[in-house]
Order: sequence, then C-alpha cells, then structure tokens
Amino acid sequence: MENLIFQEAHLGPLTLRNRTIRSAAFESMCPGHTPSQQLYDYHTSVARGGVGMTTVAYAAVTESGLSFDRQLVMKTDIVPGLRRLTDGIHREGAAAGIQLGHCGNMSHKEICGCIPVGASTGFNLYSPTLVRGLRRDELPELARCFGRAVNLAREAGFDEVEIHCGHGYLIDQFLNPFFNKRRDEYGGSLQNRMRFMEMCMEEVMTAARDDMAVVCKMNMRDGLRHGISLEEHSLPVARRLQQLGAHAIVLSGGLVSATPMYVMRGELPLQTMTHYMDKWWLKGGIRAGRPLVKKFLTPTVPYEEAFFLRDALRFREAMPDMKFIYVGGLVCGDKINEVLSHGFEAVQMARSLLNEPDFVNRLHDDPHHRCGCRHSNYCIGRMYTREMACHQHLTEPLPESLQREIERIEQEQNQ
Repeated sequence: MENLIFQEAHLGPLTLRNRTIRSAAFESMCPGHTPSQQLYDYHTSVARGGVGMTTVAYAAVTESGLSFDRQLVMKTDIVPGLRRLTDGIHREGAAAGIQLGHCGNMSHKEICGCIPVGASTGFNLYSPTLVRGLRRDELPELARCFGRAVNLAREAGFDEVEIHCGHGYLIDQFLNPFFNKRRDEYGGSLQNRMRFMEMCMEEVMTAARDDMAVVCKMNMRDGLRHGISLEEHSLPVARRLQQLGAHAIVLSGGLVSATPMYVMRGELPLQTMTHYMDKWWLKGGIRAGRPLVKKFLTPTVPYEEAFFLRDALRFREAMPDMKFIYVGGLVCGDKINEVLSHGFEAVQMARSLLNEPDFVNRLHDDPHHRCGCRHSNYCIGRMYTREMACHQHLTEPLPESLQREIERIEQEQNQ
C-alpha cells in the first residue's frame, strides 16, 4: 500500500507538512487556567516528533465554559504564554491548533464561578449540580465569545481553531434532543436546534477571515441506545457546517456526561480515577457505588482499532466534496494508511502521541510501526485531577492497587 501519511494536508488556508494531527485531547496541564511549562514541553515534543499539527485542548471561550480547574480560558492575559507555545511548535516545523468550546452543563460552580448553564434547565449527575437553561437574550453574547476567542487565537499565533460541536458540550447540548427540551425557536425541530450552532459559526468565520483554518468536531452518534441517527441528525448537521464555511470536520461520537467510554473506548479505570481525586465525598461515593457506576454511568465499550471508521465512511460517501478528518483508535501505520486511502484529508491521534511523542517520526522510519499503547486508559483516569500521562513513562512508582488494575485491564484487552 502506498504510504499516504507523509503527503501534505490542506485545511482552508493552512497546509500541513503531513496528514497527522495531535487531537484535542485534554492535557490537564494548565493550573490557574494559564499555559504552563509542562504544556509547552509536551506540545513541542509532539511537534519535534514529526506531527503535522498539534492541537491544544481544551480552551473555554469564557469562564462559564470551564469544566476543569486545570483548563485554559481564552483571555488576553494568557496570549503571551500561548504565543511562546506556538512559537515553539512552529520552530519544530508543525502547525499549531487550539480547540475552542463551552462545556455547558458539564461544570460546577466551584470551577466556572456560576450555576452551570445549558440548553435546558436540569441536573447534571456527573458534577453533581443543578443546571440553568440559557435565556434567548444570552445566546448572542455567548456566540460572540467564540468569535473573540478566534481573534485571541490568531493573536497568540495559532494557525487553526477547532470548534467543539460534539461530545455533549454546549453546542451539542442545543443540537441533541437528549439535552435540548426547549420550547422556543432554539428547540424542537433539528432546524431550530441548529440555530445556536449557526450563530457561533457565523461569529467564528467572520473572525477567522481568510488566514485561519476552521475545523469543527461533531458527533456522528451519541452512544445512547435510542440516540441520534446519522440520516436524520448527524449528516444534516455536517452539511450545515459545510454551508457555514467550515474547512474540515472531525467525525467523533459519544457524550462525555452520559456515554464517556463510547468516546474513549475500553474500560474506565475507576481505582486510578478515585486514587487521584481530592474531593473525599466524590472519591468515597464512587468507590462505595463502584458496581453501579461501572454498569450504568461508565459502562465498558470494547476497544478496536479505527472504531469510528464504519460510521465515518458514511459521511465520506455522502459528502464527497467536504474534507473530513478521522479520529479514533489509530495506533499503527498500516491502519492509518488504510483510513487515509478512503479519502480522509488527515487523521487525529491522542494516546499514540502520549505514549510515543515521536510516533510520526517512527512511522517515517518504519511504515508498519505500532505504538506501545496497551489501552489501560490510565491516562484518562488520571487526567481528571492531574496532568495526563502514560503510566509507562512515570518516574514515580505506582501504588500496587493501580498497578494491578492496569495489568488486569491490559490482559482483558488483549484476550
């Protein structure tokens, strides 16, 4: 098979040196909501490792959009730190992207400084907290926050912005009837539910002008038993994003607040997650109810390579003139080339580049190379409280209980 990985990729005004992108996976490396040396070291190492573009994640467009206390929020005072980061990435030959979004109801007053807001009033079991439905008069200002964040990203030296329209974040909370129970012009039909997305994208495209690439991440499915369908929901959303000017679409799936392992696949390591938690009541509650949490809140979804490919091909076939970026379960050169052979403009990866920041350079030397990730999801369990890290590269010893959990999950994964 022809090696397609090292061809150039084109996203609007942006040309990448190859067709690999570090996906916008949350790093948890921004204490105080500002870029850290750790964030700089990680993304520059990935750039040095040969990737075409590395994407910083996740940056809230305003304080109410923060879901973690180690997350960026787009303000003028962090621009110098971000400029230092993008300069470092560019020196290594890669492009720099940043994911912009608003988490909506997936927050807590302790983090975002207010009662969390969403498409509709309700209760978020995962925080847990009450959620206030946004008023119509608040929506234009929230949309303008997306545009202002794009302008700050340009000032900080980013080449691309990725607008988060999936995973149950705020834009997706308007799109998805699972969250959206509104009875005004922003609820009901899909045409109505797309109105907030349209407002945000109009601000984004105006701010992006002709010198920044705009990519949108969206859900193909939400992972719910009777959830959204491709034909009636997701394909029309993708077509509307194309009409609104998006240069490419990242095809993902799942709801972080309801079907998290549909997004990430495999088993969520609850022992690891609770070990690092600092809220005793949350740690105790999860441990006490572990069987119920595992069965109903974080059920295991089996991992397989390229787990979103079957659905993604439906979009590739239905919209031949749109550029799509594939994400989900890519750990070896052979499968990446197979995906690219179907006409995807580029591929995104996260855990491969956490396990091996120089994964792309290794693919250059050996097109069949497979990274060393063993899918224990330790990195995911840890990132809710501390920086994302692969257990294979830790300098400190792991507690025996966590080591046992990792070994069990990896053994089950390889069966």
